Amino acid sequence: MKMKILLTGANGYIGMRLLPMLLENGHKVYCCVRDMSRMPEETIEQENTELVEADFLKPETVKSLPQDIDIAYYLIHSMSDKLGDFSHMERKSAETFVEYLNSTSCQRLIYLSGIVNNEAELSEHLRSRLDVENVLKSAKASFTVLRAGIIVGSGSASFEIIRDLVEKLPVMIAPKWLNTKCQPIAIRNVIHYLTDVLGENETLNRVYDIGGPEVLTYKEMLLQYGEVRNLNRFILTIPVLTPKLSSLWLYFVTATSYNLARNLVESMKVDVIAEKNNLREVISLDQLTYKEAVKLAFQKIDQNLVLSSWKDSVVTSGSKVSTLDDFVKVPEHGCYKDEKRRFFTRPTEDIVDNIWRIGGEHGWYYGTFLWKMRGYLDKLVGGIGLRRGRRSPTEIHPGDALDFWRVIIASRSKKRLLLYAEMKLPGEAWLEFKVQEKNGKKSLIQTATFRPKGLWGRLYWYAVWPFHIFVFNGMINHLIVYKKN
Repeated sequence: MKMKILLTGANGYIGMRLLPMLLENGHKVYCCVRDMSRMPEETIEQENTELVEADFLKPETVKSLPQDIDIAYYLIHSMSDKLGDFSHMERKSAETFVEYLNSTSCQRLIYLSGIVNNEAELSEHLRSRLDVENVLKSAKASFTVLRAGIIVGSGSASFEIIRDLVEKLPVMIAPKWLNTKCQPIAIRNVIHYLTDVLGENETLNRVYDIGGPEVLTYKEMLLQYGEVRNLNRFILTIPVLTPKLSSLWLYFVTATSYNLARNLVESMKVDVIAEKNNLREVISLDQLTYKEAVKLAFQKIDQNLVLSSWKDSVVTSGSKVSTLDDFVKVPEHGCYKDEKRRFFTRPTEDIVDNIWRIGGEHGWYYGTFLWKMRGYLDKLVGGIGLRRGRRSPTEIHPGDALDFWRVIIASRSKKRLLLYAEMKLPGEAWLEFKVQEKNGKKSLIQTATFRPKGLWGRLYWYAVWPFHIFVFNGMINHLIVYKKN
């Protein structure tokens, strides 16, 4: 049966993977996002999709959402937001969603939550998930709740953290929570469950824990990952690392933010094991083991098919919710600019290709050591550092994370790439690349813009100006001459 489906969080980690499956099954999907500019163009142009914009923290934006829907997926989650008030924000968002849903023809709500083994020992993150679940159950529509623990797949927060730890550290002196038990599940199995419950009335008004076929400790997960990658690793767990020290350990060793690290550590202090239920009798699927899930994740990485990543959530300051539109307009007044232009005779597409390869493993064309040092210094002061990399080595979309930058505009047709800095700065910074063809001449224009905040911002600009001369000149020169082997 073909249905009209509202998919919230359509550009999130789960949403980007669920959407193709829903379309493959012939459903009409309304892709609900907070910021339209963050949805890849190829997704928007797919048949049977319609992009709708709403922020459930702003009830006035919900009025434009469709009323004639059959199913709604609630995949909005703020795990990486600032500590302290994200639970309030999540509850408010869920309440607005229920109010909207009650005004529609929706018959069923599907929510992906977190496993709850012991309510008395829940972390703030997991308690927030449970609170949202209870709010959603109050809707007039029937509900199906799927509770998962660690989700294993290319781009997931847990997978990327494990990847960072095992790939970088032959020997680990780790916190005692590495002995905590969990039941990891492959992202492929999660998507299978989310799609298949649609046609099963037996799952109405039910809550199911979903997990893979194995119960493992986090230590076992690290070691098994090493086995898949043919890496021998030694792990010693010690009891003296407090949650705060454990969070800092994750923060400095991996690509995660400190807030996300702290949320994860708080959630890892208690066992997360799926309670037995009859869901597998209703929905038949081949459960993937942890090792099989890791192998599949690397197949996706090797084929450059990582559809979405936890890193793509916009880094915000305080509790302010930012959108890409906040940074599209590069300011002109009260700013310092470093603009460089180079003329070239090569095919324009060669230069655009070079621009589109920037960052990640390919690097920044010049002064790589200095870029790495800047990322390390950013980590030291609580920033995100340079370890996020990029989702694909050749493709860039608005909203993507690119090292410590955020992609604001990525238009091949206009030959323009605009990045906004998410590193810790006493001000705001933009980096723009633009190819111009005028009077028969072709040129690449590279512009760094910095809007300082107070005296410290101005001192910062002059302190790094000598490095800018060296790095930015080298970067544009190499962008012009680089040829891929």
